[in-house]
Amino acid sequence: MARFGVIGAGSWGTTLAVMLAGNDHVVTVWDRDGTVLENIATEGINRKYLPNCRVPSEVRVQPDLARMVKNQDGLIVAVPSHAVRSVLNGIPTVDGDTVFISVAKGIENDTLLRVSQILAERFDENKIATLSGPSHAEEVSRQIPTLVVCASRSLETATWVQNTFMTATFRVYTHHDIIGVELGGALKNVAAFAAGVIDGVGGGDNTKAALITRALVEITRLGTKLGAEATTFAGLSGMGDLIVTCMSKHSRNRHLGEEIGRGKTLEEALGAMVMVAESVKTTRSAYELARKYGVEVPIIEESYKVLFENKNPRMAVFELMTRAAKVENLG
Repeated sequence: MARFGVIGAGSWGTTLAVMLAGNDHVVTVWDRDGTVLENIATEGINRKYLPNCRVPSEVRVQPDLARMVKNQDGLIVAVPSHAVRSVLNGIPTVDGDTVFISVAKGIENDTLLRVSQILAERFDENKIATLSGPSHAEEVSRQIPTLVVCASRSLETATWVQNTFMTATFRVYTHHDIIGVELGGALKNVAAFAAGVIDGVGGGDNTKAALITRALVEITRLGTKLGAEATTFAGLSGMGDLIVTCMSKHSRNRHLGEEIGRGKTLEEALGAMVMVAESVKTTRSAYELARKYGVEVPIIEESYKVLFENKNPRMAVFELMTRAAKVENLG
């Protein structure tokens, strides 16, 4: 039995809290939204983010972040990536043995840092892990079999997370390449947005398959430039997460792209969403990283232009299709 604090009671944070409580761990949840915490505490349900999942009474809530993080064996960082730094500012010094598990999938805009890098500015990097892979909360909360990967610079840390999170329906693999696992989880959101645009403008299965394949090339190309191992992107946090996020009805990033592909503005599409679409901010970061390191990423570039330069989605697809003829280079 371990003690876990969950920072962020969105759909994923709530799902993991329920799952860990089911593994007989002691779980406490914090969120900025007091109404969400009140619903969990008094009704046993997260009405805003996960209304179809019962939250057992064993999951506690704590509105005071500084109190919640004390004496925890593990802290799950489940807030959107752009909020990680500001939330960390509310965390005092924690016990030196506390493990931070990031489940946020994004890249900070101004610094272009991954979430584990933001955490490492204050905490021991050997106590930091990233949990990623094809894992929609809507399915995990229904105990649909799911496989994920936990990466850390410390095998001991990754193995501890593996052992505490594993259930009969939630299988966890360990990995040493935290850069690749983290980038795979973040960059696939850009591809999912592009896949949604394909859906919105009337593309077919052929189009979507091509998009996924070429997006994996771009993710691998950029990821290896940033220090990741190419083979990591063939795994759960690369191809696995890419497939599910580009194809699934649960994918908020694919949904956002579809709405824009159908003619909505970014503001209109975001205004109709309850969940955060990480692809918006991550597309900006991915675009800036590619420019900084001189990496060719046409799908990321066109996604950036659709999101931030008001480019017509149909024109973006047309220009991707009419680029100069090339040899299929998978690296």
